[in-house]
Parts: sequence; structure tokens; C-alpha cells
Amino acid sequence: MMWIIILVLVLIAAIGGLIYLIRGFRRFSFIKELGNRSKPLSWAVTLLPFAGIACFAFINVWSVMIVLIHLFFFWLAADLIGKLIRRCLKKERRRNIEGCIAIVFTAAYLGIGWYMAHHVFRTEYSFTTSKDIGGDSLRIVEIADLHLGITLDGDQFEEQCRRIDSESPDVVIVAGDFVDDESEKDDMITACSALGNIDTDYGVYFIFGNHDKGYYNSRDFSADDLRAELEKNGVIILEDECVLVNDSFYIIGRQDKSEDERAPMSELIKDTDDSKYVIVADHQPNDYANEADAGADLVLSGHTHGGHVFPAGQIGLLIGANDRIYGTETRGSTDFVVTSGISGWAIPFKTGTFSEYVVIDIKKE
Repeated sequence: MMWIIILVLVLIAAIGGLIYLIRGFRRFSFIKELGNRSKPLSWAVTLLPFAGIACFAFINVWSVMIVLIHLFFFWLAADLIGKLIRRCLKKERRRNIEGCIAIVFTAAYLGIGWYMAHHVFRTEYSFTTSKDIGGDSLRIVEIADLHLGITLDGDQFEEQCRRIDSESPDVVIVAGDFVDDESEKDDMITACSALGNIDTDYGVYFIFGNHDKGYYNSRDFSADDLRAELEKNGVIILEDECVLVNDSFYIIGRQDKSEDERAPMSELIKDTDDSKYVIVADHQPNDYANEADAGADLVLSGHTHGGHVFPAGQIGLLIGANDRIYGTETRGSTDFVVTSGISGWAIPFKTGTFSEYVVIDIKKE
């Protein structure tokens, strides 16, 4: 629901921004001069940059709106600052310097955002415990929010899985939103096979996110097809289930918050041995109080994409949609980790965040 509200606001802002930007481009002196000779030609030149922006529609319509909105806000900010400076200097506007600055800044800002979304970083955390973890240390790799297809297709994800394999993980946890409505079956099959090829001591575990089962029946495979491919490649799917791994530690995989029949955390953990470490995979990071009260040791989440496009994450935090946007937090004896995801949904830019996989080392005290 939060993302629907945000996307509606994005649509409204994009339309308003488009009107403002057209007026801004009309301020360039060469377009004014061109208009004195030929109004149709001046309008054609005015609309030419928007034709370039419209090329992002080959990705999706949201990409077009993101470019327009950023250009609009940066142009608006430049106009306001320029107006203030001219008022202080008691000068009139002669050139559209603000427009030039806005265009260059937007291109640089979103260029960096494109890189941050498409380049996968490695993030590492370390925690200690006195509980049983099956040895002196336990290495977990967390993946979330692949949303297969927007920045990584099946073959590209396979490359990332080779990087993850080189980390020598004891266990890999896929914390939801592996695919979405725009993912394609061939990519899904390749990606599931790539997960199965990661060499681990204790296996690859998977939980469903809010997008994995699909919303609109618009893709060429079903949730059952995804389930079958995962299981064929040895991936262990957990849906409100708790498993004891190697008689040493537990992994609890929760159903997504969007599921009506989701079990409470207290029920999932009630039969565990207090002397053994408990890892919880919960796609959406918004049940921290119950997970801490239940005595989980480590909770792994995604969903927020680290905010994805600033300030969407901060808005989500303010309205209580999530307990955390990104990073680590400790409540009582429970450590929480939220990853920004190895990709993201719909928008091929990440501003204020980046794509990542997470390496977590648990060490025995």
C-alpha cells in the first residue's frame, strides 16, 4: 500500500513537473529567438529533450517519471536559489543559467543512481553469540529483492551467485521478492538454477516476499512454477516454518506480512531450544517488537530497498510502514539486519542507497 501511495504521488508530481519544465525550457534565449522566426520549430526544439526522456519508456513508465520528477525538483531548487541571489544582487535574469545547472546536475545525479542500482556491492556485518551455532563461526549470505529483470536478468544474477559462492557461505538466505510481475520465466529458471549451484554447508533457504506470488497474473509463470524450480534446485522454502539445522541452530522462515494467515512470531519460536541460535527471515521489517520479545537472535529482512529513491524510505519510516529502512539495529538480545537488496522494483536508479548482497559472520564468544 505504501508503494501504491508513493507511485500515485509520483504520477501527480510528474505531470505538474512536466508543465513547469516546458516553461523552463522555453526560457532559453536560443529557443526564444527561434520562436521569433518559427513558432512550430521552437516548440519542436523545446519538446526534443522530452523525447529523449521518453526513451526511458523502453524500460518502463516509472523510469520516465523518475527522470522528470528529479529534473523538475532540481530545476525548481535552482530557480529559487537563482531568484534569491538576483534579489540580493539587485540584478535581472539575463540567461537561463538555472536551467543549465539543473540539467547537468540531474544527469550526474541519476547517472550515479543508475550505477548504484546496477552495480552490486558487498556489505559485511559481524555479530557474536554464546549460543550453539555448530562451531566457532557461522557465515550467512543474505539476498533480497532481486525483482528479477529490472537490473539483473537470469544470466547476470548467475554471475552474482558465483561471487556469493566465492564467499564460502555456510548458509544462504533469500529474504523475499526474488521475482515480480515483470519477471520472465526463462530468467526465473536460470536464476533458480544459479541458487542451486551455490556451494554451502547447510543449504539455501527461501521465503516469499509480497511480489513473489504475483499481483496481476501478467507474467508467463505462476507461483507454483517458481516453487517447483526452487525445489528442483534444492532450495528449501520456508512458509511459517522453523527448521533445526545440523542440530545446531534454527532458521525460521516467515510468510510475508501481506498473507492473511501469517503465524505470530511467538508461535513459530515456542518449541525452540534456548541454547541454540535462532535466525529469522522476515521479508518486511515491521514486526521488530514481537520478534525481539519472542527471543530471536538474528532477524533478516529486505523489502525497503534501502529507500530506493530518496526520500521514499524516510517517508515509509515516518508513516510507520517499516521499523527500519536499512542497516543494523539491536533490540534487547535481538540483532536486526535490513538489506537494500541486490536490485529493486520497477525503478532502475538507486539514490541515497545501493544494490548489495550481505555477508554476516556469527562468531562464538
